This record gives sequence, C-alpha cells and structure tokens, in this order.
Amino acid sequence: MVILGWNAASEQYDPLDMLDQAVAAEKAGFESISTSDHFHPWDPSGESCNIWTWLGAAAAKLNGIEIGTGVTCPILRYNPAILAQATATVDRMNKGGFYLGVGTGEAMNEYPTTGLWPGYDKRQDMMREAIELMRLLWSGDEVTFNGEYYVTKKAKLYTMPRRRIPIYISSLVPNSAFFAGYYSDGLITVANPPEVMKAIVDNFEAGARKAGKDPEKMPKQVEIWVAYTDDVDATAKVFKQYWAGTMIFATHLQNIYTPEMVAMNGAVVGSDVIKNRQCISSDPDVHAKFAQRFIDEGFNRLYFHSVGPNQYEFIEGYGRDVLPIIRKMNRPRAAAIV
Repeated sequence: MVILGWNAASEQYDPLDMLDQAVAAEKAGFESISTSDHFHPWDPSGESCNIWTWLGAAAAKLNGIEIGTGVTCPILRYNPAILAQATATVDRMNKGGFYLGVGTGEAMNEYPTTGLWPGYDKRQDMMREAIELMRLLWSGDEVTFNGEYYVTKKAKLYTMPRRRIPIYISSLVPNSAFFAGYYSDGLITVANPPEVMKAIVDNFEAGARKAGKDPEKMPKQVEIWVAYTDDVDATAKVFKQYWAGTMIFATHLQNIYTPEMVAMNGAVVGSDVIKNRQCISSDPDVHAKFAQRFIDEGFNRLYFHSVGPNQYEFIEGYGRDVLPIIRKMNRPRAAAIV
C-alpha cells in the first residue's frame, strides 16, 4: 500500500511550532511523519533543534502516527551505540511505528562538531558498521564489538524497542542506491527528474536482490517539495531562503560546513529552477497527478514537504483535498498488493 506522510521542516520552524504542526498533520490524515536531523541549518536564518529531543516530545504527544528520521547520520557526531539507545527509547514511547532513516551526512553537521570530514567511501563504510552495531544492540544481547571504527565492551540496552526498528538508507544519486538496497530495510530519496528516479530504483532493487531480499516488498520513500497555493513567487522566496543550498550537489559532498557557506552556494539557484522542481498549485488534481508520477515510478512512501508560507493551511488543505484523491487513485493498487 501507499503511505502518505508529512515532512516536518526542522530547518525552518521553532521546535514547539513544529510539534503543533505534527499534531495537526496527524489530525489531517497524514499517516507518517519524517524529519531531518541537522546540527546546522541550510541558512543562517533557519532553525536547527536537537531532533532526538523533539522526537521524544512528539512520541509523547502524538496518538499513533508513525514517525522517523529523514535522515540522521549515524557516524562521526553520533556514537551508534548511543543512537541505538535513542531510537529504542523513541520507539518505546511512540504509540505508532518508528523508523530510522540514515545517510552518510553533510559537512555542515559533522565537521563543526567533530573537526572530521572523511571521504565518501570511508563514511559509507562507517555507516555500514554503525548499522551492524545498532542491529546487534537492538537484539537485546550483551554486545562486545571490535570493529574498524567502533568498539563496545559488554554493551547492552536495558530499555528495548517495542518493535523491530527498520533502517532506511538515503540515496540521492543512482551510484549509492545499490548499497542502500543491499544493507537496508528500505530506501529514502528526494524528488529528481524521472530518469534519475528510475536509475535509483533500479540500482536499489538490484542491491536488494543481491542480498536475497524481495525489493517489491521493501519500502521506497521519497520526499516531494510542494506548495498548495497559486502564489509561485512567495513559495520560491521561502524555498530560496531555507533550502536553495540543497540543490547544489557540492553541498552534500564537499566540506561546506557553515550555514553561510551553504547559503552562498544556494545563491546561484534561480527561481525558475526552484519552480520546476516542485508542484505549486491550488488545484488538488494537479497535486495528485504530480504525486502519482512517483508512485508509478515504484515509490510506496511519499512525504510532502510544504515550502509555502503557511504550514497549517497546507496541512489542513492537503489532508482535506489532496490525500483522498491519491488514495482513491491507488485503491486497486493497494488491494492487489494485499
């Protein structure tokens, strides 16, 4: 079945505002919540709360909606044993499900807190080892682990998760998708042109099959930028302020580690480019057709990231007008999968 989720914009909003928005999203009919985990925001004018503190508050306040990270970096600024403990606690507190989305990180989060920014291949290998260690700890066993990057001595979690915690690995480009398919329980990515999305899905499925998994049964999650409004200019302005730097690929790879540096990179992104990468419309059918494109490409978990100026209007309007159309369009698909 297709899961329709809301993306909490921790780069834009105060954590208390974001908590109220999450409550509104659950009431509006979204089925899952995803939120990023940053130390620095993408722009100096943004916010960047400690997301694990926020997730604990959300778990205590929400009434059964799934929550998760999209994504956290389980290396460098985090010890994976501590992250395993944090995720187990949030899962224990949350009435609904919990998933852990992970990625290899950005310099703006890892370098300011550690002074370290290894090359991509090393960070990917560190993530592989971190995943292995977290899964061992979630088993409840006492774990003595002597890895290349991490060591534990008789470490054991005494507050266990209520359920098996799935790990979804982020892949922003096709080259990393095979790794995600091989080592993860599911895929996380962001909206890109159709040919890129197809290559990501194909490589992810190849990695999953290589590991003996059935990719048809695996979650494939995509974050989609949308604005439920006809005010194109206001939407582009908000996006340019908070997220333009994300559209420069160097931001994710190079040692660009302050919000000012990220914003300087994003300054070259034009409004036309921003408008072409998202769905900006007040017509619910336009939004439903935009979402359907990703479902047809193989994604079964869609997270809508509103970049408009009013988050509550978006949440209520999308829940009322758009989500029911998408569900109706995919009802036969859901029945066939079941």
